[in-house]
Amino acid sequence: MTTLLQRDIQTWRDIGGLHTAEEIVHQPAIWRALAGILRKEQASLAAFLGDALSNPQQRVILTGAGSSAYVGEIVVDTLNTAWPAQIRAIATTTLLTHHELYLEADAPTLLVSFARSGDSPESLAAVELLRQVVPGARFLNITCNADGKLARQGANDSNTYNLLMPEGSCDRGFAMTSSFSSMLLAALSVLGKDVDVARLETLAQLGEDALRDWSAPVADLGSTPVQRVVYLGSGPLEALAKEAALKILELTGGRVMAMANTPLGFRHGPKSAVTTESLVILLRSSKPLARQYEYDLLKELQRDSVAQTCLTVGIGGDLSADAPAWPDAWLAPLWLLMAQQYALHQSALLQLRPDNPFAGGIVNRVVQGVTIYGHDQF
Repeated sequence: MTTLLQRDIQTWRDIGGLHTAEEIVHQPAIWRALAGILRKEQASLAAFLGDALSNPQQRVILTGAGSSAYVGEIVVDTLNTAWPAQIRAIATTTLLTHHELYLEADAPTLLVSFARSGDSPESLAAVELLRQVVPGARFLNITCNADGKLARQGANDSNTYNLLMPEGSCDRGFAMTSSFSSMLLAALSVLGKDVDVARLETLAQLGEDALRDWSAPVADLGSTPVQRVVYLGSGPLEALAKEAALKILELTGGRVMAMANTPLGFRHGPKSAVTTESLVILLRSSKPLARQYEYDLLKELQRDSVAQTCLTVGIGGDLSADAPAWPDAWLAPLWLLMAQQYALHQSALLQLRPDNPFAGGIVNRVVQGVTIYGHDQF
């Protein structure tokens, strides 16, 4: 299906990147496995959710930290427009510091937690916070680790549903890759309206095709040094741009600076970050109106002739796929395949160990050093 992203297994093993390379490549298989899980759990999930999403008074909070928070940001508007319920994406790192802005004791609330390990202190603390502040709150844990604290503490709670992602989704590498895309697709499938999980199998085939067709050009792109990478995306793809930028920061140990913005917002100051050693990557929308604005900015950047390279990924892009006209949130995992590969190659170029770019422990796979304070302490 692919040449393992242009290096052999032993080479990846030698440079400390085999886990990350394998976890990028196996995502289509994970998506197919997710379809099987959702078919088996369809009835029990429907029973747990009931008619909550049809209730205009129902609050649904999509939460997580870091990449897991971006999962919620990508899917939230697609879900919110589909249902009368009030659906918001609020990071655990925001809930814990300013819960009074988002929680009401008498409002029916469902907290949807995205968690790779389920052991992050903020994820656990957010659940406890809602238990204290919102009596009767319910919890949907979309997690990759059955042995994580988040899954274990809700195992026997009738107000909690643990939706476990397929085996292999709990990435061994530092950066979230297959965990991210599987949780994103699970949220769209479970919380979406009238979703046929067969869509996941179609997406898996598109993903395999993209990995096959893009691996060589992305490896070539990743072999060129850069100082800055800018990801641009509109609508749900703005949050995808944030995740793509984070992959560069993580896997290069912060040596390559990265930022994210919208194509229209980029002109309002952030464009000043572009230098002759910058790569600008535009994530193209499936929406024709958005694509026109993207096209205008792309032409402007090409006229400026400042950026080292400008690349488009997505519908009609330099790297594209023969994808259906689905909403951007559904296509986001496809375009993310490019960003994950590129970050991996940049990490290898800098002679880091992609599976653990922070050997000194300055940044950790599961966040450490967080002190949790009670909401009523201050």
